[in-house]
Amino acid sequence: MLASYTLRIVRQPFEIVEHPADIGFRAWGRTPAELFENAALALFSLSCELATVEEKETRTIEVSDSDRETLLYAWLAELLAMAEGEGFVFRRAAVSSMDAGSLRATIYGESLDRNRHHSGTHIKAVTFHQLYVKESSEGWCAQVFLDL
Repeated sequence: MLASYTLRIVRQPFEIVEHPADIGFRAWGRTPAELFENAALALFSLSCELATVEEKETRTIEVSDSDRETLLYAWLAELLAMAEGEGFVFRRAAVSSMDAGSLRATIYGESLDRNRHHSGTHIKAVTFHQLYVKESSEGWCAQVFLDL
């Protein structure tokens, strides 16, 4: 008797998208919270090699805005500001609560150590250029471009 198997297509949590002057990414998630976690992961992976970052410290972030697109922008801009302002590198984000206009999350990482953390792409800002957050039958998808 043959066992029946279900083929499960596994999608990466994000992909990098090339752009003539900038760089961007598309991120996916089964829920809006997972989408926002994966968008943060894409941002983190562009800035630093994630395998070198340890989860020694946490930060709590709260952002709010009028809709999911501007909330995603505010979320990523806050992460970028924290990284630049505090010299903090991130490994992972965990969204603890979220609705259409607000988000609360814990960020895991550590202080930047130039001997271990090799800089990736220097990101100046998150942009609204072609930014979207969409729901489909497969879950949630977002696209973001970053100013270099």
